Amino acid sequence: MSLRDATIDRERRDLVSHQVMDESRLIRFVAGPDGQVVPDLGRKLPGRGLWVEASRASVEAAVRKNGFARAAKTRLNAPADLADTVERLLAKRCLDQLGLARREGVLISGFEKSAANLRSGKAAWLIEAADGAADGRAKMLALARHQTAKVCGAFTADDLSLALGLENAIHAVLLAGGRADRWTIEVERLAGFRPLRPSHWEVSGGEGEPAGALPPGAS
Repeated sequence: MSLRDATIDRERRDLVSHQVMDESRLIRFVAGPDGQVVPDLGRKLPGRGLWVEASRASVEAAVRKNGFARAAKTRLNAPADLADTVERLLAKRCLDQLGLARREGVLISGFEKSAANLRSGKAAWLIEAADGAADGRAKMLALARHQTAKVCGAFTADDLSLALGLENAIHAVLLAGGRADRWTIEVERLAGFRPLRPSHWEVSGGEGEPAGALPPGAS
């Protein structure tokens, strides 16, 4: 069963805000055998789940206010860098999904092929290296602006190259379908810990758009 299937119509209470939310918006934690708070991003570890909204602020608040121990009603140790650990694990899950997508033939890389799939309307996501050249990025964002593709720039060229098994991976598109749906859940959780569009992108803006403008549907 996929993470998406497992979260359909299931809600949990965020232990920080006490709001009830869909599981797709939350991170599950469990108590490890040594009393450490352990992130369970795949929701497979045994034990009672401790649920926190998928955002850096919420995880840091849970650590600072001893929220995990309060919710579990037992002594637990939540490390001060827990939010950093969650971000790192989420980023790995997102990159692993991209590697799977490439092997399945639903992730297309390279400027020309990515641009063609954007023009065709087949792309669910445009994935741009955070540190790619501004001129090429501006052209891709201009294409995405006229389509429904969302935009992700949360990873460097080195990150993408390693995940995809390519050299100098800068531009890619993830085609619409089940894999894109699963990626969306993972990357939208990651967005609570790092921006999907780096701040330096906003300085110059895309081709024909003001600085900071977002394509329709972009995150």
